[in-house]
Amino acid sequence: MSLIVQKFGGTSVGSTERIAAVASRIKRTREEGHDVVVVVSAMSGETDRLIRFAREIDPDPSPRELDVLLATGEQVTIALLSMSLLRLGCDARSYTGGQVLIRTDTAHTKARITRIDESRIREELGRSRVVVVAGFQGVDLDGNITTLGRGGSDTTAVALAAALDAHECQIFTDVDGVYTADPRIEPQARRLPFLVYEEMLELAGGGAKVLQIRAVEFASKYDVRLRVLSSFDEGEGTLIMPDDDSMEQPLISGVAYSRDEAKLTVLGVPDKPGIAYRTLGPISDANIEVDMIVQNVSRDGNTDMTFTVHRNDFERAMDILRANCRDMAAREVIGDDRIVKISLVGVGMRSHAGIASRMFKALADEGINIQMISTSEIKISVVTDERYLELAVRALHSEFGLGSDQAENGGPRVRELQAGRA
Repeated sequence: MSLIVQKFGGTSVGSTERIAAVASRIKRTREEGHDVVVVVSAMSGETDRLIRFAREIDPDPSPRELDVLLATGEQVTIALLSMSLLRLGCDARSYTGGQVLIRTDTAHTKARITRIDESRIREELGRSRVVVVAGFQGVDLDGNITTLGRGGSDTTAVALAAALDAHECQIFTDVDGVYTADPRIEPQARRLPFLVYEEMLELAGGGAKVLQIRAVEFASKYDVRLRVLSSFDEGEGTLIMPDDDSMEQPLISGVAYSRDEAKLTVLGVPDKPGIAYRTLGPISDANIEVDMIVQNVSRDGNTDMTFTVHRNDFERAMDILRANCRDMAAREVIGDDRIVKISLVGVGMRSHAGIASRMFKALADEGINIQMISTSEIKISVVTDERYLELAVRALHSEFGLGSDQAENGGPRVRELQAGRA
């Protein structure tokens, strides 16, 4: 008997009918001989509804009270799912994050898990029960309810799988795996049967929303096998696990994009030590995450600095920079919140030259101007005007043959995995 952690997102539990279907699937897993711990999100749209209520009361609500409010969404789901399991004759017990003691730091709305006391879950598993846990939430050392940020239920599931040494953590969503591109943009996109942690991290960081990036980081740190599956269709999904050097690596695994980007540029700042800190320090102090950064060549003792932030933080970041413009001795601050980030990801980049030039040529052939470039060992990201998003994704998907089993994309490796020989 192995232990499986299953996580069901908001779409999967979006109605009582879907909750009943999820309960049937969990019962089948239990009947196959597995112990099961289930993590659920709030019903689809519920978190947004609660946030609207909060902002009708106060446009800038207290983070502590907001966490108290938002945590109720998952509490509804765990109770309904446990009722559904009990009605099917499958013994189950629901718990909030605080009840199973998912301990976090004190950063309300963006808390991080620091420790999990799994003893209560093990006791319930010992009684042959399915344990249903509210995702997205925990408690700090003072007993205050905290939430983990958007997508935090994925992190809860992976953290529990790590603490319980589960055989696998299965993330059920409304898609049947991770694709080479968003099928809504590129109809030729295909499901990937296998990814390594690094690729999934870069795809998630590039904007792919199948998995939350913190959950993948957690899985990589603790060697948790992740599998992305559909709540509505049967299938093998996409398995995410450690790199296997014995396998042939694909050149490119996928194209990811993010619409949630905004670009800010500080013009004419003195090119001297400390200017980067004076520019970005106040942004960091405001808990605004910076993604890509480019500093231009110095001219006449001055330089320009450009960086990107989440689009939701654009106005706040602009206000901070304008307020500090004189302190930075900057000539001007400008911004653009109509950009997108497009990324190529693949572990095969490590052993192949010329990927960047092929990417840039494919975009140039479509008349797409590149505004910023960022690279890592297995990822190349560019920023372009948002109107080019769909054209750019399709052009890159075609250029690197991602819609077929071409040899450059690890066709033999994919076929071995599909045949079960890997």
